[in-house]
Amino acid sequence: MTDEELQKLKYPIGQFDCPNNISKEQNESWISILEHFPNRLENLVKDLTEDQLNTTYRPNGWTIRQVVHHLSDSHHHSYARFKWALTEDKPVIKAYFEDRWAELFDTKTAPIEMSLMHLRAVHYKLVYFLKGLSDSDLNKCFIHPETQSEVVLKKNIGIYAWHSNHHYAHIENTLKRNGWV
Repeated sequence: MTDEELQKLKYPIGQFDCPNNISKEQNESWISILEHFPNRLENLVKDLTEDQLNTTYRPNGWTIRQVVHHLSDSHHHSYARFKWALTEDKPVIKAYFEDRWAELFDTKTAPIEMSLMHLRAVHYKLVYFLKGLSDSDLNKCFIHPETQSEVVLKKNIGIYAWHSNHHYAHIENTLKRNGWV
């Protein structure tokens, strides 16, 4: 497999490209992606067999099961980051080793239904919360410890809308490549 082919498997929709000026309409579009994502994901994976769930989306990549559990874990963290940014002054958020989390026994073996339900609940809370934020709120930020960069909340909405579509594409492309859809 060439480097180019591997990059396409890693980033099927490309990397996140944030506009310089994030409009209200752009934020509403991103929030809509977050609002509908749990249903889209559930519809994509609901009929998969155990063998299909244990299929990797790329060589040396995570299984579909691990991706579903990762989405739940990651978006849970994101929700907390939004809350921290609004209740503290430029907090340094807690990063986590997502690759290590993906190797824990529950992520590798647990039924995906628990993460689908969790993701549905997290997104329900997150979307309700995001729809109530003011422009001033959306311009607050947190500091990511790995990059020491400030992440403005309106950009973080875009990051997680992209993250949803990014991993959805991993799963969808795997299903298509294997003739499962």
